[in-house]
Amino acid sequence: MDRMLVVVFDNETKAYQGKQALQQLDAEGSISVYGYAVIAKNSDGRATVKQGDDVGPISTLLGTSFGSLIGLLAGPAGMALGAAAGMAAGSSVDLDNLRIGSDFVDDVQKALSPKKVALVAEIEEDWITPVDTRMEAAGGTVYRRAISEVQDKVNEEDVAAMKADLAQLKAEHAKAQADRKAKLQAKINELDSKIEGQLQKAKDRRNEAQRKAQERVTVLKEKAAALKAS
Repeated sequence: MDRMLVVVFDNETKAYQGKQALQQLDAEGSISVYGYAVIAKNSDGRATVKQGDDVGPISTLLGTSFGSLIGLLAGPAGMALGAAAGMAAGSSVDLDNLRIGSDFVDDVQKALSPKKVALVAEIEEDWITPVDTRMEAAGGTVYRRAISEVQDKVNEEDVAAMKADLAQLKAEHAKAQADRKAKLQAKINELDSKIEGQLQKAKDRRNEAQRKAQERVTVLKEKAAALKAS
């Protein structure tokens, strides 16, 4: 199952021990790691992605879900990291793309208090014991959440509802007096723009999912080739 993983540690040393354990689990084949970063919360409450930290085995997999979570937890520094890995520079965090629920983010943000350090990763795991055992041994508190595909259905329903409103507005516009037509047309234009925006988001998510699926096939092939050669 594809999951977002956040492990909160008391200091950087423990966080990097946790990162090494995560890399080892990936090398052993216990899990697949698609991206990771270490975030430190400063004493003044600001969070930063540690400079020079490797962003994972395939940096191009820092897509919408992972990049959005980094952006939420680390702010501008996190978004800069995401942009370097292929996200649109200067883009804002899109909660629609997070796919893990605001309650999960709230729990992590509360745990990532000043002077704490978090290991954030997007992983695939069949069972949680390998990760939990290694992270707890390194002194980490584990938070995980499956990445949901439900948002696509929600967006489809939203677009359908907006299209129904649009049809009603157009019907009213056709019957309206001249002094009302301009106002109704403005509402039509605004709603039409929102619908186009939602459709574009859905298209972007489908493209991202397809890209990530292709990249994961590449990861598995490379691992298989490495095991065969060793």
